[in-house]
Amino acid sequence: MALGFPDRVARRRDASGETWASVGGRGFKLDPTSPLARSEWLAVADTQGSAAGARILSAVAIDQATVETLFADRIESRRTVTFDSTTGGIQALRERRLGAIRLSSGPDSSADPDAILAALIDGVREHGLALLPWSDGAQALRDRAAYAGVPLDDATLLDRADEWLAPLLTGKRRLEAIAPGALAEALRNLLGWDAMQTINRLAPPDFTSPAGSTHAIDYAAEGGPRVELRVQALFGLAVHPTIGEARVPLVLSLTSPAGRPIQTTRDLPGFWAGSWTAVAKEMRGRYPKHPWPDDPAAASATLRTKKADARAAGSR
Repeated sequence: MALGFPDRVARRRDASGETWASVGGRGFKLDPTSPLARSEWLAVADTQGSAAGARILSAVAIDQATVETLFADRIESRRTVTFDSTTGGIQALRERRLGAIRLSSGPDSSADPDAILAALIDGVREHGLALLPWSDGAQALRDRAAYAGVPLDDATLLDRADEWLAPLLTGKRRLEAIAPGALAEALRNLLGWDAMQTINRLAPPDFTSPAGSTHAIDYAAEGGPRVELRVQALFGLAVHPTIGEARVPLVLSLTSPAGRPIQTTRDLPGFWAGSWTAVAKEMRGRYPKHPWPDDPAAASATLRTKKADARAAGSR
């Protein structure tokens, strides 16, 4: 019966014996109360219906050893490499198959490196760039490029993955094995010198305050490029800071010495001349060791306490 209908040879798929997979790829159904439902393999003679719902009408039990003997010339050995999106790694298997049925499988520790690399790249293309271990620096560069109008979007990166991502994954079996900082460096190399100069001109990475402190600019922030810093770092600044050739005003998230929000503004001179008086009055009570001048536009920027400022002035 098996030799007469080789593509109908079937293997049980569940504990009840209701569903079966056939060598030819069709799915069969069997009454789970049938004595044949406990068998591991069946040589199926007759079915009724089509597609996955075809019911087995007549069959006989057969064991795997007999199946492998009868169809030894049809059994194929395969090595497969697939991507697992839940782990970000690959699954490399050696398996023996008879048509659509897997007879046995096990880990393949010597999988082809090119197949592993291709599986990782294809996995990123299918499931998205979010699977990669992006550092803050790499993500910030992408945000700056988007702001400057330089193409570094998902579609561009996926289309050119063989150029910038493949070298990072050569010899690796998991996405998380990419070295910290490697993604940012790969993006800079992909952009090239001219594009990086454009990004630096239109979307500089940092803002340097009058106090000399450097603060990263968040180009993905709602409302436009934003920087967070202590308000004392801006003392002495009478004009609102801008970025790029278009002189776009920075959104300033001003904080207390403890890092708590005080004010968000796109008009620093207006803040100095307006609500600063009320803010300074409240802050003097909370942070008496720090300067809260009546005229911050004319004061000296500092990140030190009043006492520390006095000691520094005395030592000069």
